[in-house]
Amino acid sequence: MMFNNRGNRSTREGFGEGLLEAGRMNPNVFALGADITVSTGVNLFAGAFPENFISLGIAEQNCAGVAAGMALMGKIPVFTTYAVFSAIRATDQVRISICYNNLHVMIGGAHAGISVGPDGATHQALEDIAVMRCLPNMTVISPCDATQAAILTRKAILEEKGPVYLRFGREAVADFTPPELETQIGKAQMLQPGNHLTLIATGHMVWEALKAAEILSLKGINARVINMHTIKPIDADAILEAAKETRLIISIEEHQVTGGLGSAIAEVLVGNCPVRMERIGIPDCFGESGKPEELLDKYGLTADKIARKAESIFRAKQISS
Repeated sequence: MMFNNRGNRSTREGFGEGLLEAGRMNPNVFALGADITVSTGVNLFAGAFPENFISLGIAEQNCAGVAAGMALMGKIPVFTTYAVFSAIRATDQVRISICYNNLHVMIGGAHAGISVGPDGATHQALEDIAVMRCLPNMTVISPCDATQAAILTRKAILEEKGPVYLRFGREAVADFTPPELETQIGKAQMLQPGNHLTLIATGHMVWEALKAAEILSLKGINARVINMHTIKPIDADAILEAAKETRLIISIEEHQVTGGLGSAIAEVLVGNCPVRMERIGIPDCFGESGKPEELLDKYGLTADKIARKAESIFRAKQISS
């Protein structure tokens, strides 16, 4: 593999570091909490800039409305709580107060995906990408590790103009991207070249995709791996280039297969370069309580199971062509 794990860290840590750095660079950055700070990584910012941190209690819809008002007054509010609450419970306020007015509000979605584990279905955000990416003006970001989460958080706060949803997780995962790796919002990263098939992953699944590609290489299958850290606007050029050169696309996401990364990729392919495509994710069902590694295995989101499925699809395609 071309990348090494420097040590497991959570993407919520990276989010907190990026927010802190943005606060140091711009005094107009404010953080809004919904009764949780350590869980979302906001405690770093709150400790350094207590005058710029506001705790609004367990009132996510109110947080979204207050954030919209602050943005109208020239501030840069960062509203953060668990993804099921920021992206789904507060959807109406995000849609009308923030997106309709195209306000620069950062919305952090913590504890996303099935890997939040024992918290169960009520706290496993598996539909947040689908909800957020269909809202006009919204940018949707899903970083692959802590280092990238810090970079993209800082960039989203300081460089973007409209509303931004940034998704991150609770569990410590591989931190493997070099800080000097060029990272631009809206621009996918090809982390490994390959010409037999393409694995396009987002969030925590990028590391699993890289490990899956390593397994596939032992079987003579060269898999391209693309990190789609920005799901909206999606990098259509990277998708179409991969489709033309490998003719087989497999999306991997810790999210429902409906409406998420796979759907966004399919929308690009169907009108421009229809090729064989498969989606790996949560198969239109709610999650359940369990250890993160057990749940990832059950839903086929481990490197071994991704590689097994990719090989099966690739061999079947060879036979039929």
